[in-house]
Amino acid sequence: MAAVARKVWLGLLSLSLTIALSACGSRPGSEVLKPQALTAPGAKVVTVYVATTRAEAGTPELSYSNDPANAINYASFDISIPPAHKAGAIEWPKAVPVAATDFVTVAAHRLDKTSFDRAVSADLSRARLTGPGVYVHGFNNNFQEALFRLAQMKVDAGVDGPAVLFAWPSAAEVTDYVADKDAATYSRDQLVELLTSLARLRAPKLPDDHILLLGHSMGGWLTMEAVRQLRLTGKDDVIKRLNVVLAAPDVDVDVFRSQLEVIGPMDPPMTVLVSPDDKALAVSQFIAGERQRVGAVDVTDPEVQAAATKAHLQIVDISKVEASDSLGHDRFANIAAFYPKLIKPGAAVGLRQAGGFVFDAIGATLSSPFTLVGHVLSGR
Repeated sequence: MAAVARKVWLGLLSLSLTIALSACGSRPGSEVLKPQALTAPGAKVVTVYVATTRAEAGTPELSYSNDPANAINYASFDISIPPAHKAGAIEWPKAVPVAATDFVTVAAHRLDKTSFDRAVSADLSRARLTGPGVYVHGFNNNFQEALFRLAQMKVDAGVDGPAVLFAWPSAAEVTDYVADKDAATYSRDQLVELLTSLARLRAPKLPDDHILLLGHSMGGWLTMEAVRQLRLTGKDDVIKRLNVVLAAPDVDVDVFRSQLEVIGPMDPPMTVLVSPDDKALAVSQFIAGERQRVGAVDVTDPEVQAAATKAHLQIVDISKVEASDSLGHDRFANIAAFYPKLIKPGAAVGLRQAGGFVFDAIGATLSSPFTLVGHVLSGR
């Protein structure tokens, strides 16, 4: 009887999640990747480099399917951001893209490994603020959603280092959770390969050329597995270059603890962005037999604060940040605008200190965007 009840509730939760996602509108198709010769006064063009374990889709435009590739595919896309862009949002093009109001693909180039490395290195040599950034997307994302999300975060953050999307072959279907977990796991070696390659690139003119590694949701699981593999294979030099941020990580708490035992403390501390009211993680937790997900822990819990200090983690509750989805799962995208403040040398609290914190969406305009909780660190 309990098993039947569980299936019923799982069906209801999955249905609710599907309805919530459907309410956001239809999914963008590969047509948004077709380059358009469009310009608009005040629009900004950002370049996103791509390393993907997805196979090419075979469409007229350069796009990628949910089938796994035999090796990493490389590309670059130039995306025009409209002048009236709202931070945290993606202004998706309608039937006819308009550069004045929409994100528009203006160029797409297929690359090989050599040309990818050369382009990223040249971009890095021009950087004056930040080093490379790698984004590992989460569950239920198609390629264009992940691509445009990184373009949004790059322009909102105002960073000038190369932005690299690591796109794994998500099925982009809310009912394919297990398939996505397998697809993420399939991509571990390739993410390790990418990080190892990027770690060889240097930017002598940058005061801090750490590689920002951002893993969202199930991409947080993939990120942790890749960093763990780097440690197990003795690639400590690569790990030293990483600044790891996990946003709403869909990772079992006990599994996360075992991963941390292998990885060990990182400098700067690994940052974990959490929201106890994340509905997507609530469904994931239900599917996993009510096993707690890291992305939904309560940062005010003394045990969580103690664990953060012991493991040299920075755990930040971002529940106060506005979400653009109805699930509260994409709040991390709205943090990008505050990124320069978080990495600013001498900031009261930034991506450099371990402990438990609450992100203050109002106080974020001040020198410190965090409210400290407990007695992990002194108040601001």
